[in-house]
Amino acid sequence: MDSSKPKEKNIPTTTTTKVNTPNMGMEQICTNPCCFFCIMKEPDSSLRRAGIANFFKEMPLRDDQEHVLALSGLWNIAMTQPDDPVFPSLGIFSCMASLIYKGINNRDWLISDQNIYIPYYAAHVIGSYTMNKVEFAEKAVQSGVIPPLMELLRGKISWVEQRVAVRALGHLASYERTFEAVAVYEEEVVKLSMQLASTCLDVVYVNFVGLKDKKKRLKYHSDLLTRGVGGLEMENRKAEEWASQLQCWSLYLLNCFACKERSVNLICKQDFLMDLCYMWGGLVNHNSPAGVGLIRILCYNKTGRKNIAESKEVIENLCNLSRSSDDWQYMGIDCLLLLLKDPDTRYKVIETATLFLIDLVELSSLLDRPNLGEAITRALLLDHKQTELKFKNKKVLKALEETWELKVERKKRERLMSEEKVEERRVLVSLIKQEAKHMFWLGEVEEAVMKYAEALEVCPLRLKKERMVLYSNRAQCHLLLRDPDAAIRDSTRALCLSTPANSHCKSLWRRSQAYDMKSLAKESLMDCIMFINGCIRSETTKRVKIPYCAARMISKHMDSTWLFANVRSKILSSRVNTVQESFGAHKSDNDEQQYDEMMRMIMEKKKLISGLSTISEEPAVLVGGGSKRGLERARRKKPFVARSM
Repeated sequence: MDSSKPKEKNIPTTTTTKVNTPNMGMEQICTNPCCFFCIMKEPDSSLRRAGIANFFKEMPLRDDQEHVLALSGLWNIAMTQPDDPVFPSLGIFSCMASLIYKGINNRDWLISDQNIYIPYYAAHVIGSYTMNKVEFAEKAVQSGVIPPLMELLRGKISWVEQRVAVRALGHLASYERTFEAVAVYEEEVVKLSMQLASTCLDVVYVNFVGLKDKKKRLKYHSDLLTRGVGGLEMENRKAEEWASQLQCWSLYLLNCFACKERSVNLICKQDFLMDLCYMWGGLVNHNSPAGVGLIRILCYNKTGRKNIAESKEVIENLCNLSRSSDDWQYMGIDCLLLLLKDPDTRYKVIETATLFLIDLVELSSLLDRPNLGEAITRALLLDHKQTELKFKNKKVLKALEETWELKVERKKRERLMSEEKVEERRVLVSLIKQEAKHMFWLGEVEEAVMKYAEALEVCPLRLKKERMVLYSNRAQCHLLLRDPDAAIRDSTRALCLSTPANSHCKSLWRRSQAYDMKSLAKESLMDCIMFINGCIRSETTKRVKIPYCAARMISKHMDSTWLFANVRSKILSSRVNTVQESFGAHKSDNDEQQYDEMMRMIMEKKKLISGLSTISEEPAVLVGGGSKRGLERARRKKPFVARSM
């Protein structure tokens, strides 16, 4: 027996708590021997520890209206002091597990008083204490927290409890010493996590965000989301944040299995892989790589690479990500490189990947990845001659030949070029550039494109700034010629040459417009946000002027990239179909008016703009915060982007 453990007879039977009571003019005395807050005020540490341990033992056995307050206090302590060993050593995990079971198995108890909050707080406390310390995770597993967490994961209460359950299970699965305890339920955990990741946004929208009448929402959900502060708008913002976290934490749990090459065949179902492409966390959960993070983990596995290479949609999404200013751009590049280096998948993806990656071969570095352009070049030109024999796609072969010429042959020729020769070339490039700009302002845009191409052929590779400007200006020409693909290629090449990468504001704006022309809303939004951030950084005055066209582009894409945009669109479409069926069956003048009115309302709803959400539990960094013009209009009036050439 541990001699340091206090005996139960030392636990105080009553505790006095001083409370200000202006109406009565006297102090109230707390006579509850198991009051958690009174126990925490005990000055004697040994008595306090004994009281806490006894409280954790007795709490699941007693019905007390103050349990919710105690759980709320424990949650706050666990959130702010997750590494403090006091509560984990005194039995908090067994207590929380018992309370979750009680809420699941005793519905009458759950819906009485404020007990509906208890399973949520209990699971959250488990997740917070197992977040950083493997010792705490081991103690939690030994205390039997996994079975009740699994019950919550199965959806025994609601999505709110699923969110904190998947968070806690993800922490337990992330440690070597506790992974196998979670893996006892491996197939079920993986299937449930996949289902949650794919459907949670629909569930949260249908059951909460989409309910405009606040009375139809579960009150305890609203209370948990806002802590009693804020109205409908605050609830919607927090619900968006929580839905994104539920999705990202489900993917994190899947990552724990994929990293150990467990259940890879199950995770690599084609439908789920396609779902992963559209899980990006929006602008809410910027710290999580979401779907692409799991795709990259799968690309380190042979089975994963095989399944990913067979999905054209996944490859196209990875390619678009590799040419974006998204924080996870490097993950898209990593995935494509892993697929290109594997002989079994190389020739399944090379035709698509080449046309995107060739624009990145002059990328010097990205974040902490030096010489990334060289790595891309090596992957593309691997068995270069064999590639020529295997493929008849002239576009791909031409792209590979251009890459060979740019990165191998031309590099050799310019290696011994003297400084005098480089300076001569610089002057020549400047003259050709002036000719190109003159043609552009005369409206001879096709001729200007040819002149910029001539200048790029003459300009030495070491003159990166000059090449960046040439590519960017040619991208503007392609925009006016309504060729978004060419504009994206040239603006991407310009951004690769900028220092640091993706920092040239004009190229960001031009690529944002090009992506908008191709209806790639997410990519357009990211470039536009980066462009606005660049404008803010470059302003020397206190009053920052954001171009109206950029603000309008942000507003447009904030709606279409909203976390719940897809489910909202599906619901609106189903309503339209219902109205159309009804209209077809019973056509009258009155019905036609009602149909037109409903269509008008639906179109108005589609124009709603969602704001940026805030995150309190996982702090977020809020970022700051185009019209299409034809060639004829460009000749009459200088557009915003052209003016800065």
